[in-house]
Amino acid sequence: MFGVYAAGCAGGHLNPAVTFANCVFRKFPWRKWPAYACAQVTGCFCGAAVIYGNYKSAIDVYEGGPNIRTVSGKHPTAGVFCTYPQPFMSKTGQFFSEFIASSVLMFMIFALKDDSNLGAGNLTPLMLFFLIFGIGATLGWETGYAINLARDFGPRLFTYFIGYGHEVWSAGNYYFWYYLGMSFAAPTNSSQGPNDCTFLRLHIRRMAIRFPDLPWRKSCQHTLGRPETNSPTRLEGRKGGNDGERSREVVM
Repeated sequence: MFGVYAAGCAGGHLNPAVTFANCVFRKFPWRKWPAYACAQVTGCFCGAAVIYGNYKSAIDVYEGGPNIRTVSGKHPTAGVFCTYPQPFMSKTGQFFSEFIASSVLMFMIFALKDDSNLGAGNLTPLMLFFLIFGIGATLGWETGYAINLARDFGPRLFTYFIGYGHEVWSAGNYYFWYYLGMSFAAPTNSSQGPNDCTFLRLHIRRMAIRFPDLPWRKSCQHTLGRPETNSPTRLEGRKGGNDGERSREVVM
C-alpha cells in the first residue's frame, strides 16, 4: 500500500507483470517497460539487503554461525527473503497455485481501476492492501504466493550473492525457473475485451441485456455500444485528453 503512494509519480508500478499488462492492454509505452522492470527488481534487491543488514546477527544465531546460510534443513532462513513451495507440492500444484493467485491479483487490479465499474478511486492503495492480504491468507500457503517477479527475483538474487548457494534456484525441483516463465501468464489470463473490460466481465454485462430489470443494467450499457447520454465517465473520457489516457494505467 505504501509502495503505491511512494511510487505515485511513476504510476505506482511495482510489479513487472502488471507493467507488462499495461503495455499490452493499456497502451503503456513499450520502451519504458525494461527500465520499469529493472527498477522494480533493483528496488526489491536493495530492500532485501536492508532487511539482511538489520537481522544479520539474528540470522547468525539461528543458523548456527556467521558463515552458515541454508535454504532447507533444520534452521533455514532463505524463506525470509523469497518464496519456496511446500515439499509436497507437485509441478501441477505449483502451477495452479501461482496461476490462480496471479490471475486474481491482475483481474482485481483492473477492476479496482475501472471507473465504469464501482472503482476504488483514491482508496485504491488501501483496497490493494486488502487484496494482497486476502490472496496471501487464502492462496499463499502452498507456494508463498510470489505473484510479483520483482519482489521474488530481487531478494532471491541477493541471497545467492551472500552465500545461500545454488539451491536458491534449484529448490522445489527448480520451482523458481518454472515460476519465472509463469509470472506473465496472469496478463494473458486477464485478456481485455472492448473498453478495457476483461472477457469475463464483458460476458456478465451482456447478460444484463437479457434481464433489463437488474439495477446494474445501466452501468453495463456503454460496454455494449449503447452509452448513456449523461454518463459522467463518458464525458470525462472525451475531455480528458492525455489525462484520460494516463488514468487508464493500473498500479501494482
